[in-house]
Amino acid sequence: MVGRQSCVAGHGMLLSAPMRTPRTSAAIRALRGVAAPASLRGRADDSAARLAEGGAGLPYAATMDASDVEPTSRHRPPDNAGERDTLAGVLDFLRATVVNKVAGLTERDAFRESVPPSTLSAAGVVKHLTGVERFWFSIDFADADLPWPWTEQDPHGNFRPDKAETLAGIVADYRSECQRSREVADAAALDDVARSDGMTFKLRYAMVHMIEETARHCGHLDLLRERIDGVTGE
Repeated sequence: MVGRQSCVAGHGMLLSAPMRTPRTSAAIRALRGVAAPASLRGRADDSAARLAEGGAGLPYAATMDASDVEPTSRHRPPDNAGERDTLAGVLDFLRATVVNKVAGLTERDAFRESVPPSTLSAAGVVKHLTGVERFWFSIDFADADLPWPWTEQDPHGNFRPDKAETLAGIVADYRSECQRSREVADAAALDDVARSDGMTFKLRYAMVHMIEETARHCGHLDLLRERIDGVTGE
């Protein structure tokens, strides 16, 4: 099925290891006249200059204003829990990481294709993950009657946001879809088999796959965010 080929070949990266509290973008600090950490100041100046220039590879009418996306709290996954709590804990940690990776970005940078020749953008990665959540948990596992997450224009993962979309809207959709996925998972056992026609995977597999998928795209967000304003960390 086309939808399940959800990751573009060649884009896989490892999730960075250091754990720290998400910070406001160094570039935004520079634009607002707030001092950035010394280690990031040069890159913040460069990023601010790129914002002022407009940059290439940006087909959206995005602004230089900061988006309304705020960091979310994260909880370290349990290291001595049972199988379900371990899977759910790791997945929720990664879901929160996705939100925190784009928190503080301007609308302009959220839609910027900042790591050429890749056409990935931070907003596009979050939109893709929203579709993957819906596809695996609600549509294929729960057989829910919901709109198909992939479009005819972008049938391999919905990495391209619409021109009218905003980062805040995309992140809100992602949060809502993750909550729907939690409710689907909470109502089933790990050994339950998907109810959609032709599907044979168990809930356990769907959760493991979403951990793999979300971690892979957190790696993409690591690179995109560092290229935009120098901010690193898990």
